[in-house]
This record gives sequence, C-alpha cells and structure tokens, in this order.
Amino acid sequence: MKKILLGAVFLLCNTGFAGEFLVKYRHSGAFQVLNQIENQKSGRLMVLDHHDAGGYIKVNIPKKFEISTLVELMSNSSVEYVVPNFRLHSFSSVPVDGTALKDQWAIAKVQAEKAWAKAGNKGSKKVLLAVIDTGSEYKHKSLSPNMVPGFDFKDKDNDPMDLIGSANPGHGTHCAGIIGATGVVDGGIVGISPELSIMPLRFLGADGSGSLDDGIKAIDYAIEKGVAVISASWGATVPRAQAQPLIDAIKRADDKGIIFVAAAANDGKNNDKVEVFPANSGFPNTISVAASGDKDEKPSWSNYGRATVHVAAPGLNIMSTLPNDAYGNLSGTSMATPLVAGLVAFLKAQDSSLTGAQIRAILQTSGAKVSIETACSCRVDALGAVESVLEKKMVVVPSAATLTEKGTLPLSIMNGQAPFKFVSSNPSSVAISDSGVVSGLASGSSIITVTDATGKTASTLDIFVGASGGGGGGGGTEECPFGDAATCEAMCQIIPTFPWCKTN
Repeated sequence: MKKILLGAVFLLCNTGFAGEFLVKYRHSGAFQVLNQIENQKSGRLMVLDHHDAGGYIKVNIPKKFEISTLVELMSNSSVEYVVPNFRLHSFSSVPVDGTALKDQWAIAKVQAEKAWAKAGNKGSKKVLLAVIDTGSEYKHKSLSPNMVPGFDFKDKDNDPMDLIGSANPGHGTHCAGIIGATGVVDGGIVGISPELSIMPLRFLGADGSGSLDDGIKAIDYAIEKGVAVISASWGATVPRAQAQPLIDAIKRADDKGIIFVAAAANDGKNNDKVEVFPANSGFPNTISVAASGDKDEKPSWSNYGRATVHVAAPGLNIMSTLPNDAYGNLSGTSMATPLVAGLVAFLKAQDSSLTGAQIRAILQTSGAKVSIETACSCRVDALGAVESVLEKKMVVVPSAATLTEKGTLPLSIMNGQAPFKFVSSNPSSVAISDSGVVSGLASGSSIITVTDATGKTASTLDIFVGASGGGGGGGGTEECPFGDAATCEAMCQIIPTFPWCKTN
C-alpha cells in the first residue's frame, strides 16, 4: 500500500490502476518483445495504448503473471524502465464557507494592485498558461473572456468541463480563477493576472484523481500547443523511480522553456525527506510551492523543504471561482500554486525572454521574509517581483540552493556587466571560483555577493551545504525469490510493495 495525498486528508490506497504499467522503450525492439508476450495467447500481457511523445507503451498485466512478465520485460535491453500507471491526486482541502466574495486577502497580501499599477497592465493575452487539473468551467462569467480551447484526457474528448464530485468541489475552476479571473463581474473576484490566456486540460476526474498516463499526455499536449506556463496542483508521494515517466515529461517541458509550477502537497511533511512528484522534479524550469496564511504563517498541513520547495504563497481560505458561476473558499497548496503560476505569467507579460530559473530567483529575492521553511524562507510579492523585472535589477541565478559536500553549482548574473567579482561569506563551507562556480566544502551555509564592472552588487540568499534527505530503504521481511539481488532491486523500483522490498 502506498500513501497518496488528497487535499488535507491522507489515504492509503493501491499504487494505481490494477494491472496497468507504462513500459518505456529504448528502441523499436521493445515492440517485438511486447508483441511476442501478447501473441503467446497466455493472457500474460495486453497492449492498451502507445504514447509517442513519452516513448512508452501502456500495458495490462494480470496479477498472476505480474512477477514473471515484469522480470521478462526488465531483463530485455530494449526496455528502459517499467512503472505502474499510478494515481495522481489534487491537493486542495474541502470548501470553507465564505460570504464576502470580494474579500480577497491574498491579492492584497502580495500587493497585486500595486504591481499592476507599476507595470501599467494586468498581463497579456499573448501569454498562454495551461491549467492541468479537473478541467475548468470555461463558461464561468468571471473566466470565459480569458479561456481558450483545451482538452479532456480523462474522457478523451475536447470538452474539459470541470465535473463536481464528492472529492472535487471544482478544483480546476478554482485554480483558474486564482490565476486569471477578470475582476470585472459584479460580486466576482480577480485573479493575479486578469489579462492572459488560460488553456484548461482535464485529466483528474470528479473523484479528484487521474492516471499517470493521462497526466503525462496532458503535459505533452501543453508542450505541443506552445504554452509558456503550466500550473499543476496535484501529485503523489512515490519513489523517484516510479515517477520517472512524469519526470521525463517535465524535462521535455524544460527543454522547450516552459515554466512548470507545482504544489508541494498537503500532508505537513518535509519534501526533502519524503519526495512528492511532480513538485520534486528538480529542473531549472520548476517552481515548487508551499502555502502561507493571512499572517504569513505556515498552515499545519502545508509541505515544506529547504532544498526542494522554492517559495510560499497564500493558500489558506482563498476565494475564487467555482462551477455554476459560483464563488467560494478553498485551502491547499493547490491554491498557492496557481497564484504563483499566474504571477509567473504576469512577469512573462512584462518580459517574454525570462526563463523559469530567472523568475524563480526573482520571486525568491523579491519575496517577503517569512518563517516558512523553503529555499528562500519567503512568500512571493508581486510588486517586488515586477519592480525587479522592470527596473532590471541585478539578480544572481540561482539565488538559493542546497548542495551536497563536493557538489558544484554554476551561477549566472541577470542585468549585470562583466567582469564579475564573487565573494563567499563563509569560504570554509562554500567556495566560489572567479568564473562563478559554487563548490560545497563542508556542512554550513554561505551568501555569495557579486560585484559587476560598474560597481553594482547583488547577493544570493543562503546557499546551504549538507544532505537534504530523500526517499529510500529499510525493512522487507521476505527473501528475494530470484536469487539475483539486481533483479530484485529493479523489481522493487517498479512495485516497492513486493514483500521482499525495503520501505520506509
């Protein structure tokens, strides 16, 4: 049994869709292997689907043939890996009763109105953002002007309407409103970027869950359509090896310069120690988001992590759009994530050349300091961020990081003139070369200060050196049945719940 997160409630459930696996192939030889197994007419395997962009095939393996078939697949050199088609879940909590529809403390807290005034705009329709979620009520009067056609990967049609269920009060619609509600409807609300284009992509159903396969297809669709930003308020607590197809999809987005904003999750744990995906993907284009309250406190349920969670944003009792032209409060890192995604879109409207790594550094260095454990110990501030962009402030990229001892990290400088001079505040822990490469030497932290040729200076936040945790090992009770430790280890990467596997 594997722990999966659904809102602020924690459930123990099966790893995913019974018998379904994604087989990642290295080359076409894998097709021959699969066809051979399928054509044996033994019922050991059935090919269900093929996703070209991801380079994998979805298959069904009956339980009684699971071990033998997986061993056969994993031992073939044309197969790169096999993972279960596990479930991904939304990260919002249940609705909170709200009466003052215009009371949006989060918009005031991040100084959105001042940011719009500073920029002289509220975003741009040229910026396309994908909300990958339960769909969205694209006809909602506060959303429809900013909606563009999307797709439903759950029901395999072109109608990504948000369908309410016992576990879905309108999660995707709520996220869309936080990003881009127009603010021109009486009694309505306003998003952080009221001018932009939102593409709703549905893969989570009315039960708040969806398959790994469908989530990946939604990401690849967004890549194909050329979105600038993806907002992902969902995930699962699984080993990195199981999440590899999802990580691969985010890498494809990174390669195209798409910024991927992901929720840190809602079980109150440290993501440095217990990994959540897609939040822990770790690419330059990813921004992982914790939640904050109206007093800049961390809600007890919000995940955190110095090494793996990048910023915090308002996520407690957030007023936004709901299906049937309604409005209401929801809480979760699901709500913090679209606020950051919308802010990213707003910044891209000011300067379309900004990368995910640059925007992450801008959000971290311009954010308000709070006592929430993230890479920056900060909560995003829209005014500070847009001032940094418009005033072309010098920024060190990345501006916060955690390194292992002997780990290295190259720095780049935005809006500075070479040559640069680098100084470490704690050279016994963190060294910095003349070319701007940081090296971890010993456990501790340091701030790197940079001076450019004109005398301008900029500093990083804390650069930490020390192990950041991570998933892994401990405790199986039965011996490996294959007599081959390597095979058993590979099998445990596919299904960690086999009795001979070690789990935390």
